[in-house]
Amino acid sequence: MNIHAIVLAAGKGTRMNSSLYKVMHPVCGKPMIEHVTLLLESLSLHNLVVVIGHGAEAVKEQLGNRVQYAYQHEQLGTGHAVWMANHLLADQEGVTIVINGDTPLVKADTLRKLLEHHQSKQAAATVLTSIVDEPTGYGRIIRDENGDVRRIVEEKDATLGQKKVREISTGIFCFDNQKLFQTLPQVTNENAQGEYYLPDVLALLQEQGNLIGAYATDDPTEGTGVNDRVQLAHLELLLRKRINERHMRNGVTMVDPATTYIDSDVEIGRDTVIYPGTVLRGNSQIGEGCQIGPHVQVIDTKVDDFTRIPPFTAVGDVKKGNKLRAVGGAAGREEILVTADARR
Repeated sequence: MNIHAIVLAAGKGTRMNSSLYKVMHPVCGKPMIEHVTLLLESLSLHNLVVVIGHGAEAVKEQLGNRVQYAYQHEQLGTGHAVWMANHLLADQEGVTIVINGDTPLVKADTLRKLLEHHQSKQAAATVLTSIVDEPTGYGRIIRDENGDVRRIVEEKDATLGQKKVREISTGIFCFDNQKLFQTLPQVTNENAQGEYYLPDVLALLQEQGNLIGAYATDDPTEGTGVNDRVQLAHLELLLRKRINERHMRNGVTMVDPATTYIDSDVEIGRDTVIYPGTVLRGNSQIGEGCQIGPHVQVIDTKVDDFTRIPPFTAVGDVKKGNKLRAVGGAAGREEILVTADARR
């Protein structure tokens, strides 16, 4: 079976109040759109389409020819955005994942389980859902008396009763690809926003006698998106916590994980101790048995096994034109890494 994916990345991101295109804002060392693209590439897709609009050139420079592009010149809603990929995907057989470009917390395993659930139920569409304590702002999952998904109601269109529903849509879907593109032209913009909502496809498919499925993730943070800088900081906090926990489970000691900042591509050997205030950025590789910090910054640097980096030290390309080199430690003994003082 062919698997396709459409990444929605054409939004202006007005509330970010930034000249930088929303999905290009970095989270733990990489733009959000890069996180999402790498996630999807791990699924061995047949087609990967990124829908772009404002800031298109920045996204194209980041992703290059790894993906196909569709353009949404007018912001008319998520349904309209998916329709922009019509010329690339409409005739394709298989299943299509639709995901937002500002959701870097989604896990590959979750998407695989979503696909498996979709196929096992032989559904026309399947939505990734989550149960949350505070559903305000999210589309609510409305089920029928049999427990099947009836529709998704957006916050601004929901009744008081529907707003009490705690099962929400993450905005991530699987569709039978041909049914998706056959149904999209039937979606109207008769709603509070005057937009063409992608979730309206679910109700239309059900009216045609198709089964609509739902797969609930047990991690409600996976569908977390970004509309402003406050949400961006929250998302970075969540991803940083996940990264730190992964390293600790792999044998790294962190004296204070809350003050340890590690980019997503950093590698760290076991039995290394990371002291508070440490920042490890870029493609840095830290060997085994090292002691880093406190208050150390390492950028794009390979640190040999059993190296000690003393407090208040900066290693790497700290600022333009100031490239610093790490001093390696021989196996079984410790060396002091002498670098520029970063306290300035």
